[in-house]
Amino acid sequence: MDEGLMEKDARSILTVGAELGEGPVWSPRDSCLWFVDIKAPCVYRHDPATGALDRWDAPDHVGWILPADDGYWVAGLATGVHRFDPADGSFTLLNAVEDDLPRNRLNDAAIDPAGRIWFGTMDNDEANATGRFYRWQAGVVTPAPVAPIVITNGPAIAPDGRTAYLVDTLGLSIDAHPIDADGVIGEGRRFLTFDGQTGYPDGAICDAEGGVWVGFYGGWAARRFAPDGSMTAEVRFPVANITKIALGGEDGKTAYATTARQGLSADALADQPLAGNVFTFRVDVGAAPVTPVRLAT
Repeated sequence: MDEGLMEKDARSILTVGAELGEGPVWSPRDSCLWFVDIKAPCVYRHDPATGALDRWDAPDHVGWILPADDGYWVAGLATGVHRFDPADGSFTLLNAVEDDLPRNRLNDAAIDPAGRIWFGTMDNDEANATGRFYRWQAGVVTPAPVAPIVITNGPAIAPDGRTAYLVDTLGLSIDAHPIDADGVIGEGRRFLTFDGQTGYPDGAICDAEGGVWVGFYGGWAARRFAPDGSMTAEVRFPVANITKIALGGEDGKTAYATTARQGLSADALADQPLAGNVFTFRVDVGAAPVTPVRLAT
């Protein structure tokens, strides 16, 4: 380990046993953590102040849930982008995505400071390179000029909105792409490459200093990388599959991590009884502000 690298352990705080926990996001307007189980499929809301955990079933695989500027939520289901109303649990289609690829689903997403959603799709069988990255802006879905891959993750958006970090999970790499003021994404540069010995890069987010937190599937850890690509923190878990991190809490320095049971054998599950739970740890650099999704121009 490099000198000065922060090392610590995460602890389980929510027993949900998710098949594929994903998409955690801290919501300042209700001081709650929202996340999904893609394969259940369902949406969760956790209130750390009371310990309450609410659940809504989704009609199809749900990759992410993000706050919208009208007080409701936007969710990425297999069929496209939906408006979600927690009051009645309804999902209303806003935009279909990839109707011509019925085996694809939406996988991971982030909001940029302009209120645009950046998200990816992927082959649900994790076999074919049919996954693409997209921008959703006020009801318009625009594909990013990036070659298709098998499993998209992220994007993580820098706090100034000028860079998108696109994760190629099976390709063991993360590329950094410039974003201009109009939301047009440019040609990327290689940001990080991994060898697979420490797991596969999964969901990613940026903190207030532009550091990139990455969960590692099969890697037993989450890691933070500075904008120059150097690793500055490693957090160890008692479970293998770490899918994504969210930063929140009163000071923005409480990290929450979703995990997954998917792909674990019976023996592995016996060795990892906490697999699929939500974990927490503290960080030194707080969260970048979460801008609600801007629904209209």
